[in-house]
Amino acid sequence: MKPSGNAGDADAATDSAGLATRGRTLGILIPTIWLLLFFAIPFLFVVKISLSEAAYSVPPVSDLLVWQDGWPVLQATWANFALVLTDSLYVQALYGALRIALIATALTLLIGYPMAYGIARAEPGMRSLLLLLVILPFWTSFLIRVYAWSTLLQDQGMINNALIWLGIVEEPVRMLNTEFAVLLGIVYSYLPFMILPLYATLERLDGTLLEASADLGARPFTTFWRVTLPLSLPGVAAGCLLVFIPAAGEFVIPELLGGPDTLMIGKILWQEFFNNRDWPVASALATILLLLLIGPILLLDRTQSKAESA
Repeated sequence: MKPSGNAGDADAATDSAGLATRGRTLGILIPTIWLLLFFAIPFLFVVKISLSEAAYSVPPVSDLLVWQDGWPVLQATWANFALVLTDSLYVQALYGALRIALIATALTLLIGYPMAYGIARAEPGMRSLLLLLVILPFWTSFLIRVYAWSTLLQDQGMINNALIWLGIVEEPVRMLNTEFAVLLGIVYSYLPFMILPLYATLERLDGTLLEASADLGARPFTTFWRVTLPLSLPGVAAGCLLVFIPAAGEFVIPELLGGPDTLMIGKILWQEFFNNRDWPVASALATILLLLLIGPILLLDRTQSKAESA
């Protein structure tokens, strides 16, 4: 006897629901495994090293777990964290990294928001070209682009020569090996990371909301301040995190464009790992930096959750 039409539809719906459940499970499982392999497990190794002591061995750290009289003994120490949090060099490096990253993020937002807004409001045929121009620098090596800025900012570089030729200055302005050069390099390098999430948010805005605001008599600035900006806050938060987090740990830009007075955590980590070979202190420094960056990440998650609920 053949099943009725309703029974067949129920079986098909059950199979479809089961397939969707398996798809969601697989979709969650893949990024979970990725995070475990390339973030959680390496981070645990870093924490393990940060709780060890420096030693003349390969690798240059002592064993965290040793056997004494047939029993495992944990030889963890918090001395590395105490040193990082009390030594003025490391405290200044942490403060300098967060301060420069925060300033660079604010500058990137001020520059990137109008660019993303302009691209989102451009003609559909022009958007692809404008987005291509935004991501075009990624086709060139990051190191080469930063090194090019070190050439341009020299005392006898193109920028200083142009300023002197135009009569703006009479002698070269010191730009290289300054905090200004570091900020310029970070803003230039990470500007696309701000523009792209902002564009994705602004491009999806419902145009009828803007029309309704105009019909109610709101001026363009009022419409932007009361409608566009609040709706684009998830993109603002995503862009700020995409810039702030890598900028806080940046190494190449301070090394090539910053002077000896430019203390950032990336330079200190490099020196501790490769010059001083003090892996425990470097690992403690990296762990503290990561803990400081967890706050902005949680703030972004909370902002996105509120936006989705609204």
